[in-house]
Amino acid sequence: MTTLDELVAETGWVIADGATGTNYFKLGLETGYPPELWNIERPDDVAGLHSAFIKAGSQLVLTNSFGGTHHRLRLHGAQDRVTELNLAAARIARKAADVAGAPVMVAGSIGPTGELFAPMGALDYADARAAFTEQALALAEGGADLLWVETMSSLEEVSAAIDAAKRTGLPVAACMTFDTAARSMMGVMPADFAGKAAEYGADLVGANCGIGPAELLHSVRGMLPVVDMPVIAKGNCGIPAYVDGGIHYHGTPELMADYACFARDAGITVIGGCCGTTPDHIAAMAAALQSTPRRPFDPEAAEAALGKPWKDVPAAPEDKAPRRERGRRRRRD
Repeated sequence: MTTLDELVAETGWVIADGATGTNYFKLGLETGYPPELWNIERPDDVAGLHSAFIKAGSQLVLTNSFGGTHHRLRLHGAQDRVTELNLAAARIARKAADVAGAPVMVAGSIGPTGELFAPMGALDYADARAAFTEQALALAEGGADLLWVETMSSLEEVSAAIDAAKRTGLPVAACMTFDTAARSMMGVMPADFAGKAAEYGADLVGANCGIGPAELLHSVRGMLPVVDMPVIAKGNCGIPAYVDGGIHYHGTPELMADYACFARDAGITVIGGCCGTTPDHIAAMAAALQSTPRRPFDPEAAEAALGKPWKDVPAAPEDKAPRRERGRRRRRD
């Protein structure tokens, strides 16, 4: 089993993969259809996307299991297939990683249930933890190296998901999504999330999805001063826009390459893409990280290249010293 420490030791950073759903749409996935069913119905397409990202330079790939809890699968009458679908997702990614010719980690993707916690909704902690545990156990059995809690908005759900994932004995990454005014949908700010996720037992923290790379970078930079563990940046490929009847992302490979280098320079350890990010974008990011020397983070240069993040949000704390080593968590034996 490859560990994050082993990958980080090579260069100081790890390149994650890009989007799942938006790339499946190009292969014929219909809006509203659960991608998780493709693990059984179209496994070659699932494996093909993993392999394309690995060929592009990804050292870490997420399983096709984002909506793999019984809450999400229940919307499609597949609530009794949680173990089957998550096992398949992990096994497909594991096989793609094992034949890559270089170390590649498999991260078991665990997305939100789609339900609200009481008193705003009917979900309670025990129910959420049970749902996440069912999914996490299947992903671990299928060969995941770590579990990847992502696109969360509430601290209660983050806590339940980490609690469940830790029961497998695997390392756990936790990412929240931040939109308007650098807050999650439930009003959580990046630094507060990072601190709480660390308390809950996460081994890595970060942000994914959201708006665009400038905003994503702003969010994760706010986490760096409050945690002593690797931080993740997995941003959308630019800003989504509705064009000609569909959602399109304006980010070019060159833009995402700039984002990757600025993220690394800021002290981020795991760098990847989210919605709209293709293997071509990942290839550009990998090439830029390899060819561009590490530099002190320059917020003005980042703004010029990526755009200005939210206008009314205070800037993230400036780095006071190089963070090459800070992103590396001490190994626990």
